[in-house]
Amino acid sequence: MVRTALRVILDAEPDLTVVGEASTGAEAVSVVRGLRPDVVLMDVRMPEIDGIRATEQILAGMPEPPRIVVVTTFENDAYVYDALRAGAAGFLLKRAAAEELVGAVRLVARSESLLYPAAVRGLAAEHARRRPPAAPWVARLTEREAEALRLVAAGLTNAEIAARMGVGPATVKTHVAAVLAKTGARDRTQAVITAYESGFITPR
Repeated sequence: MVRTALRVILDAEPDLTVVGEASTGAEAVSVVRGLRPDVVLMDVRMPEIDGIRATEQILAGMPEPPRIVVVTTFENDAYVYDALRAGAAGFLLKRAAAEELVGAVRLVARSESLLYPAAVRGLAAEHARRRPPAAPWVARLTEREAEALRLVAAGLTNAEIAARMGVGPATVKTHVAAVLAKTGARDRTQAVITAYESGFITPR
């Protein structure tokens, strides 16, 4: 029923097309590898293998993997945090409105991350497996890169970060790219998770 509802909503948009569906985690991995979609909506709780393992297999087994959005019932689910750690670009609640769903797919298709700062903060506070605060990459960040990472964690877009820092969008992209390289993160979402787990950002 959930997959049918998602298909109806997304296929109604002129710029979006649902190219496949899967009912199990293992099937999801196979379908994604065969169809190579741009975006995957992944349930975290599925038969055979869960969405976390499926996410890991998809991201590890494809040279240009799709962007994965975790779809969940509860935003404080430990599975959601683990999926974000595994490389998901963000998460969406099953009760989200149709326009929120469509907006989320378009957002991650543009290689942006679907971050809900308050929810990610809460997840980090409850589920983060803390490493020592003195992570090596912290010392390698410049002052401006550190500021950019904090603003990313606050959920700001590149345009909003540029306005806040008083620089151009291209400069922000450079700072964010440097943050990803120094933290070893796949994308903005993983950089934020890494920032919380290292103690660079403390959940409040």
